[in-house]
Amino acid sequence: MIILAPMQGLTELLFRKAYESVFPGAIDLAVSPFLSLTHGNLKGALCKIEDVLPELNEGSIPVVPQILGKEPKEFVELANRLHEIGYSEVNWNIGCPVRRVAAKHRGSGILPYPDEVREVLDYVVPRMASRLSVKMRLGFYSEREIFDLVPILNDYPLKNVTIHPRTGKQQYGGVVDKDTFAEVLPLINHEVIYNGDICRVEDYREIQRRFPQIKSSMIGRGVLYNPLLPLQIKCVSCSDTKALEFVAVLVCSLLDAPLSEQAKIRKIKEYWCLQFKSLGITEQQRYEVLHAQSLYEVLEVLRKFEVEV
Repeated sequence: MIILAPMQGLTELLFRKAYESVFPGAIDLAVSPFLSLTHGNLKGALCKIEDVLPELNEGSIPVVPQILGKEPKEFVELANRLHEIGYSEVNWNIGCPVRRVAAKHRGSGILPYPDEVREVLDYVVPRMASRLSVKMRLGFYSEREIFDLVPILNDYPLKNVTIHPRTGKQQYGGVVDKDTFAEVLPLINHEVIYNGDICRVEDYREIQRRFPQIKSSMIGRGVLYNPLLPLQIKCVSCSDTKALEFVAVLVCSLLDAPLSEQAKIRKIKEYWCLQFKSLGITEQQRYEVLHAQSLYEVLEVLRKFEVEV
């Protein structure tokens, strides 16, 4: 199974619907960008729940909502609200490496504190109507922190555990620590999903060879860099022009979105910077889009590259 990783501001509903419309079935499941319980603010999380509303997600990649936060009462309230609208699984984000998040013991910032992890799980698991899954890193300061967390995770009936084999301090730099992942994998009593640096078919095959017990892999940046990657992994033939078609659908979706012109320009440029290599576009041609000032100019440059918008 190929799962789309949650990437804040990138793999939201608009992206998932556009992707599924061009590559139906290529990605089996997505985990949504997190709904944040910042300072225990359930109201703030509910303001962003549109991203996972079932009626808006029709025709999109099937999605599992993700929650970021460590406030047990608000977590349960939000999880049960999600269950009421049809979700049988909710994911807990204890992997986000953003410093301002981690500094408050949220995301990967909670990993050095096993007692806090247990406190949250003790409260939320028996009170949730849906199953809980976890997305995490090896630790925040050290890759060895996970070894204190595994016995705690094993005490609860989790749906699965997704591991990105980096520390929070690494952010997205350095290399993934597959050796520590290999060491911890047999200690976990739940299904484990691998996540991290699958950007080529060869990366995926390596994970399959080294960890044959891994049945599902989560891919984020690899899909953003190369939208054809899930099809290539599944050995499904696809014309290279499909990548251009996807960019066109994505841009058209952004044009129809209730965003300001500047927000649309910013989003188009962001996706373009991530995907230009898969389109056969040179660095110089990439800059032509980045230097465009108005939405009209951006679209004119895209049309020059045969992006039909």
